[in-house]
Amino acid sequence: MKNVLIVSGHTDLNDSVANEIVLKRLKSQYPDAEFSILSEQYPDFKVDVEAEQEKLRRADIIVWQFPVFWYSMPSLMHRWVEDVFVHGFSHGSTGHALQGKKLIASFTTGGPEEYYSHEMLGYTIEELLMSQIRSIANLCGMQVPDFVFTGGVSYSMRSNPEELDSIKKLANAHADRLISEIDSL
Repeated sequence: MKNVLIVSGHTDLNDSVANEIVLKRLKSQYPDAEFSILSEQYPDFKVDVEAEQEKLRRADIIVWQFPVFWYSMPSLMHRWVEDVFVHGFSHGSTGHALQGKKLIASFTTGGPEEYYSHEMLGYTIEELLMSQIRSIANLCGMQVPDFVFTGGVSYSMRSNPEELDSIKKLANAHADRLISEIDSL
């Protein structure tokens, strides 16, 4: 089995249903994987850069698991990328630490998937979010296989039992697709 690093960018997993389910499934499926749960490790946004870079060096497959906030990754995950993916480590003439590694973007949205279309939003999720992630990966020499995306899992729906059940089903289906993607690499 390849070395897998799962980075959770949710800012508060206690306030999540879908991302929490996905992470629990990943922990169960990959007991030897390494996890960076950013909200637990860095609630103050002060990232241990050396520790995170070492995790990335060990990994063959890197999964970014996060909810989409304001059409992008959460601020904590942005901070992690800004602090950890620095010139000389991830890119630049001497920054080769991530070359050839696989990066899987795995994310959820509160809004339904059909919202992320030219007709509704003016952009697809591929144009809006994946172009950013692919740009980061390309700069670092990383490979980006398929992303895993599930919409319609808004935390605001959790107070309704039927909607909560729907979120749980969608989150488990998301986890199934993500596990399949990891296993295919």
